[in-house]
Amino acid sequence: MEEQYISKLHPVVDYGAGVFLLIVAILTILGNSAVLATAVKRSSLLKSPELLTVNLAVADIGMALSMYPLAIASAWNHAWLGGDASCIYYALMGFLFGVCSMMTLCAMAVIRFLVTNSSKSNSNKIPKNTVRILITFIWLYSLLWAILPLVGWGYYGPEPFGISCTIAWSKFHNSSNGFSFILSMFLLCTVLPALTIVACYLGIAWKVHKAYQEIQNIDRIPNAAKLEKKLTLMAVLISVGFLSSWTPYAAASFWSIFNSSDSLQPIATLLPCLFAKSSTAYNPFVYYIFSKTFRREIKQLQCCCGWRVHFFSTDNSAENPVSMMWSGRDNVRLSSAAKVENQGAATR
Repeated sequence: MEEQYISKLHPVVDYGAGVFLLIVAILTILGNSAVLATAVKRSSLLKSPELLTVNLAVADIGMALSMYPLAIASAWNHAWLGGDASCIYYALMGFLFGVCSMMTLCAMAVIRFLVTNSSKSNSNKIPKNTVRILITFIWLYSLLWAILPLVGWGYYGPEPFGISCTIAWSKFHNSSNGFSFILSMFLLCTVLPALTIVACYLGIAWKVHKAYQEIQNIDRIPNAAKLEKKLTLMAVLISVGFLSSWTPYAAASFWSIFNSSDSLQPIATLLPCLFAKSSTAYNPFVYYIFSKTFRREIKQLQCCCGWRVHFFSTDNSAENPVSMMWSGRDNVRLSSAAKVENQGAATR
């Protein structure tokens, strides 16, 4: 076996990393499967922007199923399994699903910004076909970046600690070809989407702040405004969770570009990698905390032998149980929330 595929970590650390990834894989598969199950159960009620939430769950499950078993087995083997072929496969899957998740979060932020700041409620209704086209573009964009190292622009290779694979950051020291790939990828797949996410949620926060000022003038906070604030907080937490999980890994990777891979201890490169992989298990917990309807649907799911899922009681309320991001009310206009509440009170 090549030395680069032999673990540089203590066997106890390898076993611990394998156990950690096993826990993350189980939580990811169970949590996101619950998201997909509720989406399938109420597919006719799904709002078009909620398709992005489903796409994010698909990407997370895809990463857990295609990558984590190989990583766990390699960690417990104290050496990478499969050599170059499995290393390229593993790195390609990680790049594909990672870029897909990032671009999906970016699309979510843009759509929420457009919905919140729309001047006409009718314009908030985004056709499902438009979102489907957007999701198709996200997957094609992610696939394009993932296959570029296979055709000569960029490289895939093992991590410094030996039992994982990714973009071969350390090979870009003296390679203009590799450095141009890293620079382009960093700008188009990381910096610009991250800045877009931050800008959109800052814009939404400002809109919510102004709306609350108007509402407080009449000493009444309508349910529509409370809902919008809750949905925005949920969306921000999902994005912050993803970005904060991957930031340490990005920092360690860029350190490897400009410095020798031996300049960091193997454990220092392992921990950011594990932290980044934990991002796939994060979102369902946010949904569970913030969505009453999602909690209700989870209680209606009973896992039996063979991973069969049985649905018991069915609630036919208009609110979508997969309303983690949108709550089926993506046409709420904050600036008119107070008026809507007052009109409802008057009719009662």
